[in-house]
Amino acid sequence: MSSTAIRIENVNKIYKARDGREVQALTNINLNVKKSEFISIIGPSGCGKSTLLRILASLDKPTNGVIDWENSADNIGFVFQDATLLPWKTVYQNVKFPLEVKKLATKENLANLDKLLELAGLKGFEKAYPRELSGGMKQRASIVRALSYNPDVLLMDEPFGALDALTRDKMGLELLRIWQETKKTILFVTHSIAESVFLSDRVIVMSPRPGKIDEIIDIDLPRPRTVDVKETPEFNQYVKKLREVLG
Repeated sequence: MSSTAIRIENVNKIYKARDGREVQALTNINLNVKKSEFISIIGPSGCGKSTLLRILASLDKPTNGVIDWENSADNIGFVFQDATLLPWKTVYQNVKFPLEVKKLATKENLANLDKLLELAGLKGFEKAYPRELSGGMKQRASIVRALSYNPDVLLMDEPFGALDALTRDKMGLELLRIWQETKKTILFVTHSIAESVFLSDRVIVMSPRPGKIDEIIDIDLPRPRTVDVKETPEFNQYVKKLREVLG
């Protein structure tokens, strides 16, 4: 697994409904995720995108199947749709919190935290409280918090879903900049086809429930990417193809 960060093999997930019925959320998920790869996962609502991330984050368990990690399954960061910052803590206290919980607040890690805050454009806002931040700034703080303990893999569950279109575009550029700097492996759930094409090396298309992988599309667009790439015929061909796959 020298170039593989995660190997997902024959993963299934069955939930027990309140009325006792069995509901299959995921069926036969197979995927190899390469180190430092940016993968987006798209599909209709209820197809199991978030369930797959929760299983990878050990917040849920597969009914059966195998997930192999090159490194520890514990060394991951998770960014939710809501920034979930603690309102009584400052930006710095929020992003430092995982280091304190994991007892990793070493001099080296705190110095790296300062670099991440600068990289995310939050330098000078360390003493601000969440109520004083814009939606985009809250999400950037959430990303820094997830990166604070240097995880191997970053899982992102529709992190820009609650943002307006302009802020969402800016956050996409910010995320790409941070990714290019940190070389993290990222799995990114989104409902936006254009966003998935813009960000990703590959796009995973999932079927309606029970969720399975319908198709995997390689995105062969040059990096680093700017918003100008969205005006190219190649970009729009990928968007068109993904729309066709989604039906």
